[in-house]
Amino acid sequence: MKKSVLLTIDLIMAVLLIFLDQITKIWAVNRLKDGEPIILINGVLKLYYLPNGNTGAAFGILSGHRSFFLIIAIVVVTVIAFALTRIPNTKKFKLLRILLVFVAAGGVGNMIDRFRLSYVIDFIYFYLINFPIFNVADCYVTVATISIALLVIFKYKDDDLKVLEQSFRGKNE
Repeated sequence: MKKSVLLTIDLIMAVLLIFLDQITKIWAVNRLKDGEPIILINGVLKLYYLPNGNTGAAFGILSGHRSFFLIIAIVVVTVIAFALTRIPNTKKFKLLRILLVFVAAGGVGNMIDRFRLSYVIDFIYFYLINFPIFNVADCYVTVATISIALLVIFKYKDDDLKVLEQSFRGKNE
């Protein structure tokens, strides 16, 4: 498959993931903002709108630094876009490519909220362990990042990592 076709597929996938994230946030505002939480699993998981949104990063850290988060998101998405143009078009790196699209989509989904609202809409609450309230974009970023780490640790061998390194340097294209 040509690289341009792959990049088009990556872009379409990212747009669909961002759309799904934004739709869930719109739903959360319309259904949960002034209403009762929806219990999905009693004592474990509920949908609960976080009043005043999340102005920080994960778990509300660095709250109120909107410009910082916008810049970081732009840098991360730019780096991922560059990586997607360089990752070899082989079966071995297909999952890495998909996971990077999930990270980028999550970053953009939350960046849209920060730009539009100055905060991120959070509404998923895992209250069994009093876990901080989060959203679909956070799920994309967290699950994909952990999966990438597992790929690098358990699947990719040194030779695979060298291939990636060379592709990022523009060698062996």
